[in-house]
Amino acid sequence: MPRVAVDDNPRMNLRLQPEQKATLVRAAALRHTDLTNFVLQPALREAKAVIEESERVVLSERDSLLVLDLLENPPAPNARLRAAIARMPKPTRKRG
Repeated sequence: MPRVAVDDNPRMNLRLQPEQKATLVRAAALRHTDLTNFVLQPALREAKAVIEESERVVLSERDSLLVLDLLENPPAPNARLRAAIARMPKPTRKRG
């Protein structure tokens, strides 16, 4: 799993070539916005798309039907599953 950068500082620094910054500043001016918003809004859209893509599983119609069938008709527990259940700690009862 990728490392998540958590920082209380709301600032972010970028290293740009002067021509790159000039291009961004000009484009931001043409959009009548500041450089921060011009850069931030598309970056946030892309970040949200990446997160959504990584959190979603897309199944084919065949696979989704198989999952639904398994949910409705689960297979009987095999020996390994029964052994794993037997090893689980017993729940404690709360008195009160």
